[in-house]
Amino acid sequence: MKIGRREAIKVGVGAGFGAVSLLRSELGLSPVLRAQSGAPPVVTPPRNPKFPQAPSWPTELRRLKPNVFAYVQAGGPNAYPEGTRFAGGRGVANNGVIVGDDHLLVIDTLGQPFHVRNFMAAVRTTIGSKPFGRIINTHHHSDHVNGNQFFTPIDIVAHEFTRQMVLQRAAVEPHAAFVALEGAADGSERLTLVAPNTTYDERLTYRYGDTVVELMHLGVGHTWGDTIVYLPQSKIMFVGDVLSFYTVPFSQHGRIGTWMKVLDTIVDMKVETIVPGHGPIGGRQDMLDVREYFQVLTREARKRYDAGMSAGKAAAEMTLGKFDNWIGAERIVLNTCRLYEEWNGTLQPNLDIGFMRRAADEFNAIKGAA
Repeated sequence: MKIGRREAIKVGVGAGFGAVSLLRSELGLSPVLRAQSGAPPVVTPPRNPKFPQAPSWPTELRRLKPNVFAYVQAGGPNAYPEGTRFAGGRGVANNGVIVGDDHLLVIDTLGQPFHVRNFMAAVRTTIGSKPFGRIINTHHHSDHVNGNQFFTPIDIVAHEFTRQMVLQRAAVEPHAAFVALEGAADGSERLTLVAPNTTYDERLTYRYGDTVVELMHLGVGHTWGDTIVYLPQSKIMFVGDVLSFYTVPFSQHGRIGTWMKVLDTIVDMKVETIVPGHGPIGGRQDMLDVREYFQVLTREARKRYDAGMSAGKAAAEMTLGKFDNWIGAERIVLNTCRLYEEWNGTLQPNLDIGFMRRAADEFNAIKGAA
């Protein structure tokens, strides 16, 4: 399922404030706005003792090729205190840098001021003083685009749908601010959302010296406007949140059925090194694990959907083996809701918050009493 420029604009506007309201919880806004924003809290299911827990990984700027770098932010069970904003690495994204003759290309700009500052410092220490000359946003979520403001003026490239969604967010949050969070923001920083100014529909190619950089929109996956950045010569891929390793995929603005088809396409490509939106740098087996997660979830959820079981009860009843121990296991409720919406024909780019609240309440009641 691919989407062109006109359809992207139509769908983006149609998503309206429902999509934006869910994003408010990611922006670092006031407690009142966060309380009124997206989906309700969900009880974290207990770990599955039959399988090992997810690993932890450090923050690092890693050289993948002489002019290609990946910046991975720490995550895993021991990376941040439980109960804090970034527990397990939630909302802490990765990004990348490609070095050109006269400027640097940045793939995603992270979500919090201190995270951007640390990234820039690592770039200056490891790569040098070349100016930042271009940004690619892999999708519109705040942990990947909030940092745009710290690089301007600059050319920002994305799928047309991503541009429309950032513009929508900017329209309803014109006076947003970052909330003080340890290691993320001191609370004095204003948030100025900067939308991409260069867009494409399906494919766009850049050349940085001898390095070919291909931007591809392979269909609806994590969002309606995902961009995958592929370096065919070195078999490296930056995928944004189309892939998250050891972290449960987050489908609040996606379509799991077509997301699996996007993964099938990537599996058939020549890729050896994958930089996910969240989690450590991985490879083919990690990608297959994400696809397997969706296969297992879809199979188990479909059996319960066909039996007439509610989404909340289905999510509470299911066990997914090794995936029960991935970071964000509570997202099983969200992902089950998205599958139910897909199957009953009500799926839109934005999540049905009322449906999610009912499912979360039922899930919490069952798991809280267990």
